[in-house]
Parts: sequence; structure tokens; C-alpha cells
Amino acid sequence: MKKLFKKATIIPITSENFVGDVLVENDKIVEIGRSLSSDGAEIIDLEGKYLLPGFIDAHSHIGIFEEGVGGDYQDGNEMIDPNTAQVRVLDAFNPDDVAIKRALFGGVTTAMVVPGSANPIGGQGLILKFKSSIPDEMVIRELAGLKMALGENPKRVYSAKNKMPATRLGTAAVIREYFYKVKDYMSEKKKAKDEGKEFTKVDMKMEIGEKVLKKEIPARIHAHRKDDILTAVRLSKEFDFDLVIEHGTEGYKIAEFLKENNVPVVVGPLLGFRTKLELKDKTYEAIPILNKAGVTTALMCDHPVIHLEDTIIQAGNALRYGATEENLLKMLTINPAKILKLEDKIGSIEKGKDADLVVWSGYPFEYKSVVEQVYIEGNKVY
Repeated sequence: MKKLFKKATIIPITSENFVGDVLVENDKIVEIGRSLSSDGAEIIDLEGKYLLPGFIDAHSHIGIFEEGVGGDYQDGNEMIDPNTAQVRVLDAFNPDDVAIKRALFGGVTTAMVVPGSANPIGGQGLILKFKSSIPDEMVIRELAGLKMALGENPKRVYSAKNKMPATRLGTAAVIREYFYKVKDYMSEKKKAKDEGKEFTKVDMKMEIGEKVLKKEIPARIHAHRKDDILTAVRLSKEFDFDLVIEHGTEGYKIAEFLKENNVPVVVGPLLGFRTKLELKDKTYEAIPILNKAGVTTALMCDHPVIHLEDTIIQAGNALRYGATEENLLKMLTINPAKILKLEDKIGSIEKGKDADLVVWSGYPFEYKSVVEQVYIEGNKVY
């Protein structure tokens, strides 16, 4: 199967924009240039249109906090135990969430879906593409990170239950205690192996923590306030695990520190009401500050807080506060791809990458521009 996209204004992200062609064979981009031809290819005339890579949201709750079902029927937070490391998003993801089609209309093709932030240790997130009605066929990485949370959410949930953690120091202690138990678990496994014995005390919670400490997956830590972000970095150094800051609302206050410690941030949502204390200093100015400092930064919608279909609208608002179009597009494409360690497959229009392509009627930052077609791995899905 070949498709030849002709005469589009191409925004590759990692190279200069130009008017030209993209040749797709099966699920990959095989050639980019001007005046391309290919025998037997389906010709898709895009003269006057814009062609971009699919947007990537590196922190979403789509499919587990569903639209139109009401708060009592959501599946994103297991609010019974402060540590639910064993739960998996895949087991709750609803591919019939009506928001998915709307996400495609917003140009979003890939999302990392994570549990909510009720628990200090919330569960396992996955990365998927909106390419099928079968969740298992959508997944491109089933175990992509362990979602964790600091700040007000765990405090609110467990103080209401008269249960630890009811404070920030309690939340950090829950996480710290977990990783000490994981280290002991790993030592027990090693001892059994060294002695040639079968290890029979398999613990699902510990198994996931072991993957974090072995740096097979990152800790994805929800942290809005500056002090919470610093606590997350402190924990990552103490236990030597890879860290991604989720939200990072006050990350701009310590941008140089984040850069020095090589900590990426998935910032947002920045559009909308400041619903709690830790959001009082929320500002779009965070984007240019983080970009100027050189922090690897992606922009999240935190769907359903902001619908994925409004991805470009949230990004466009940042232009009023000093963000550049170039950096904003990177924050929706190649930067989240890097944070998800998928930059060799998605996030830009380059030879050899997945053919995740979005046809826009006009320049995306023009308010009247709409998504007309979406291709994921070469197949038309919208």
C-alpha cells in the first residue's frame, strides 16, 4: 500500500517548512521531497493544505475518565489504598469513549493515558494510538510508567478517610517506604537466584517498583507546586530512578534547577480556572521560561480537564505570553515523543518514522483552521 501526499505545505517539526510531497508505504514514511512520483501510489492532492505529524499528549485520562457517563462511573482512580501500583490503565480503558473521535479532530494521534492522582502511588500508564476499536491493538507500549502523586490530591482523599497520608510529609513517606520495600524485595529475589532457588513470593506492587528502580520505566510524578516538584526530584535522587514531572505548574520558578538535573516536564493544563491552592500561580508564561532554560517540555491537556480536541487552542493562547509557534509545535510533537522515548518512531515527519499524518485546512494557529484528514501508520482514521 502506497500513498503519495502531494503539494502540501509540510511542517516537519525537526527541519524547515516547505511545499512538497510525502511518500508513505504501508505504515512508514519512505520519502520526503518535491515533485515525488511513485508507480501504483494513491495520490492525495493537498495543494493549499498543511501537513503535520500527529500531536502527542504525554499525560491524558481519555478512555478512563469518560465523557457522558457521570462522575460515579469513572474508572481512573482506585481510591482505597495509597499504594495501587498493581493496577493497569489497559484494564479500564474504554475505546468507545466519544472523546477519542474528537481528539482526532484536534489532530491528536497518540496519548499516554495514566491513572488519576488520588493516590501517592496510582498505577501503571500506557501509550496508545487512536487507530482501532480494540484497546490491545491501540497500545504501542503497555507499561510506560508508574503514575505517582504529591500535593493536595492525596492529602484530600486520605485525610477524609482519617488515613495516612493527610499531609505532604505523609505522602512523601508513603512513597519512600514503598521503594525501601521494593529494594528489600529485589534483594530477596537476587538471593534466591544466587542460591539456585525458585522465587515464589511474587508481589505485583513490588514487581512494578522494581522496574522503576531498574530504570525500565520512569516514575511519572504529579507535582504542581515548587516544593512538591523539589520533593519529587529529591526522591528520584535518593532511589536513583528516572523522573518525569506531571503538570509542573510552578516549574518555571525553578527552571534552571530542572535543566541542571535533566528533569523533563509535561506542563499543563494552563487554560481554565484555578481550582485549588496549588494552582494560584499558574501562568502561560511558564512555557517561554521553561523553553528558554532548555528544559525538555511538553504541553498536556490533562483530558478531560481540557478536551484533546482543543489542544491547538490551549497552545495558541500561549502565544500571548511570549511562547513561539516553533516551540509550541515541538511541545505537541517531538518533545513529548522524546519524553516517552519514542522519538525514533513519532513526533515529526521524517523518513523511516510512522506515517502518523494530519491534514489541516490551513495553518494550525489560525483559529478557523480545522483538521480534515488523519492518518495513523498510513491508514486513514478520520
